[in-house]
Amino acid sequence: MTEKAVTTAAQEHHEDEGHSVAAWTSVVVMLVGVTLGTFGIWFANEVLVWVGVGLLVVGAILWPVLRAAGFGPKVD
Repeated sequence: MTEKAVTTAAQEHHEDEGHSVAAWTSVVVMLVGVTLGTFGIWFANEVLVWVGVGLLVVGAILWPVLRAAGFGPKVD
């Protein structure tokens, strides 16, 4: 590699792409909700389906709340 290519690669800025505690926590909560809801449908358990739906809503609300609390993407 040439000196110019190494310098350019070292200075290249990459976006965060949502890698934060807030985003990952929210996604994990929603994945658990989808999994529980799927098992609820599979086993014909209405309560489990609604618990899964509730976790989807909690996960959607959790991300902006955690971001506001300082767990979102770090700004340079």
